[in-house]
Amino acid sequence: MKQILATHSPDGREIDTRSLLRLVEDILQRATPTVVVTPQTHLELLDDGVHHIDVVGMLEAIAYTIHRISCEITCKCSGGGDAHATTMVLFNSLSSYTWDAKVVISMAAFAVSYGEFWLTAQLHTVNPLAKSVALLKQLPDILENTDALRPRFDALNNLIKAMLDVTKCIIQFKDLPSDYISPEIPDMAMALTHIPTAVYWIIRSVVACASQMISLIGLGHEYITATTEAWELSSLAHKLRNIHEHFMKQLELLYRYIGEKKHVEAFQNLVRLFETVHIDNMKILKALISSKDELPLFDGATKKRVSVEVLRRKIVILFISDLDISAEELFVLIQIYSDTQQGKNERSYEVVWLPVTDRHFPWDSSKEETFNRMASTMPWYSLHHPSLLEPAVLRYLREIWHFDKRPLMVVLDPQGKVVCPNALHMMWIWGSLAFPFTSNREEALWKNETWRLEFLVDEIDPVLLGWIQEGRHVCLYGGEDIAWIRQFTTAMRKVSQEARVPLEMVYVGKSGSKDRVKRAIATIEKEKLSGYWQDPVMVWFFWVRLESMWHSKMQQGQTVEQDEIMREVVTMLMFDGGDEGWAVLSRGSLEMVKAQGRKMMDCLAQFDSWKGNVETEGLVPAIKNALIPFKTAEHCNRLILPGDIGQIKEQVVCAECGRPMDKFVLYRCCND
Repeated sequence: MKQILATHSPDGREIDTRSLLRLVEDILQRATPTVVVTPQTHLELLDDGVHHIDVVGMLEAIAYTIHRISCEITCKCSGGGDAHATTMVLFNSLSSYTWDAKVVISMAAFAVSYGEFWLTAQLHTVNPLAKSVALLKQLPDILENTDALRPRFDALNNLIKAMLDVTKCIIQFKDLPSDYISPEIPDMAMALTHIPTAVYWIIRSVVACASQMISLIGLGHEYITATTEAWELSSLAHKLRNIHEHFMKQLELLYRYIGEKKHVEAFQNLVRLFETVHIDNMKILKALISSKDELPLFDGATKKRVSVEVLRRKIVILFISDLDISAEELFVLIQIYSDTQQGKNERSYEVVWLPVTDRHFPWDSSKEETFNRMASTMPWYSLHHPSLLEPAVLRYLREIWHFDKRPLMVVLDPQGKVVCPNALHMMWIWGSLAFPFTSNREEALWKNETWRLEFLVDEIDPVLLGWIQEGRHVCLYGGEDIAWIRQFTTAMRKVSQEARVPLEMVYVGKSGSKDRVKRAIATIEKEKLSGYWQDPVMVWFFWVRLESMWHSKMQQGQTVEQDEIMREVVTMLMFDGGDEGWAVLSRGSLEMVKAQGRKMMDCLAQFDSWKGNVETEGLVPAIKNALIPFKTAEHCNRLILPGDIGQIKEQVVCAECGRPMDKFVLYRCCND
């Protein structure tokens, strides 16, 4: 090693070793004893990249050096000298070049003679000049004894492959970006200390290969059957394979290190971009969705790929989700999207679906099929493929926008500024009325809202809305306990009849219990217990809107203590979180009473004691007053909210007693 390092004195000249190696590799791959050209043979042409003017200029500059080294190799190997001594002669001749240049020039020098040798062998059957040269070199004998020479040719090819592999690694080390990698980094420092050793063994292998080729000229049959040289070549190949394996591990670590630094840099760039004021949204959108692709978007309307330019200076809603969006969710979103478009030639905003996938799991055909099916059903823009989302963007979505499984709709104004961190909740609550989906619009809508049955039901059931507007008595009830449902509907109907107050009862199910709710509905229908919603989407949407009211109020910083609607919403969600049923009774928009199933049943069971109040007060106030004795200090309320609410720092208090609720983590798998 001291001898080798003593010869190393680079003068600063730069050679495009990657382009030169590409040419060398092409020669070595085509120069093979297994190919003999006939007049009918069709040969592939070399990639035009090596004919580029810069590459040609570089080749002109080092052509003489390659020729000189080739002659030195031929001369020294023909004399049968010591392989190490010959290798050191080459090191001295190449002292002014960098390590990677030493290797590639040596490989090029060998490729010239090796290529000429096999070019003659391959063409001797179709070219008179090649035939005469082949006779002088006795190449026909070699081709006639191909089977006998097979072990040596195989060993030669294996060694050449190993030489190329290690040379590529050395060039990869040299080409690592200095902005991210410095020689002081331990893995890089280790590689730099091993590169001279690798260069030595490659040049030593060049000498061994050249000696083999020279020894093939004028071979006798006895020499053809020898295996000593094949063993020597195999030994060198084994040594180089070990070096290659070591280099590949170091390169993998260094590329990972570079990737992490680039990832941090890209993430910080995104953070800065969103903190900066822009004249339009292009910088933001290109950083998010089109760093690799000129046509990153798929237009759901035209079914064509388009550029990010279609979003310039428009309100853009980024719909962020995984591939597990429910059919109900997508159906309602498409409906809201279509409502805002009605009667307008041009959309006042654009939606872009950003599909987030878990990169820890391989992308397979079933995921591809799911993604394509979902994208084809969406009328808005979609990212052409989930892989277009860079790791830094995924990190931004999770860390800054708190995406975690539950879909998000982040609204950007025409300048790319975030005007609502998640508009999905206001879309569920108010639909197209929430346009332009900003936090200011959300605040204004809440200011005009009061807790009433119309708001709770909204447009989910137009018939029920009609009853409310007519001032009828309407009872909504839920839960999944069939026994309680039978008892409650029977008792409520009896109270209605005895009080002579017409009453409409509608079953609204329970969140997250699709199949159990279906079974309850089947029983209600069969036994004619009450009205119900036939469409499962209506039941799903009722509960999603309630959860969205909670999220929206929390997003606005409202609490149970200070906000009446928040208190009512939390009460409804606690009803749903319990094991019992529950009921809400209302007359028009003026009067409303609600209670958990057991308390409501206890109250209805004592109807005889308070039925006299119905005439003077009305049914709803009479039930409200009758429930007062059943309100006890003992209770156990549960508030179950889907998704990660870790970003919500405020305490959640009980709507019944006002005390902070304990927080637990619930994992649920409901295989109905």
